[in-house]
Amino acid sequence: MLLALILIAQPIAVSGDWAAFDRGASCEAMSRSLLVPRKGEPQPHIAISFDRGGSRRGELSVALRRPSRPGSSVVMTIGDQPFLLPARGAGAWSRGPAQEAAIIAAIRSSTGMRVEARDLAGRRMVDRYVLSGAPTAIDAAAAACLRKK
Repeated sequence: MLLALILIAQPIAVSGDWAAFDRGASCEAMSRSLLVPRKGEPQPHIAISFDRGGSRRGELSVALRRPSRPGSSVVMTIGDQPFLLPARGAGAWSRGPAQEAAIIAAIRSSTGMRVEARDLAGRRMVDRYVLSGAPTAIDAAAAACLRKK
C-alpha cells in the first residue's frame, strides 16, 4: 500500500499502513486511503506535517480524489469523533494547533478513520484509512524535525 509513497522519498520509519518522511525543511507522517481510485483519479492520502524549527507542529492535510464543492467543509471522523476541516479544491486542512492536538490524540486511540466530502457535482466521496502504525510514524516525523540538519 505504501509502495508509491516510499518510491517518492526514502522513509525514516514505516509502521503498519503509515510511513514517516524527512524532506529536509519538513517531516511528514503519511498514509494512503484504502480505496483504489478510479482511472484518472489521484490516490487520496493524508499527511501530518512538522517543520524543522517552523510553525507546523502536527498540521493535518488531506488530498481528496476529486475537488470539493466550493465553500464546503470536509468531515473527518476518527473512531466516533468528528472533525470539521476547511476545504479548497481537492484538499482539506486542520484548523490550527488545538484541533491538530485533538486529531493526533484521537488517532492514537482509534483504529480507523474516514473522510467525507461532496464533489463539484454534489456526489458524496468517502475515503477510509487504517490507523495501524500511525502513532509510530507521527512520532518519527516529529522527532526527525526536532533534530537540526
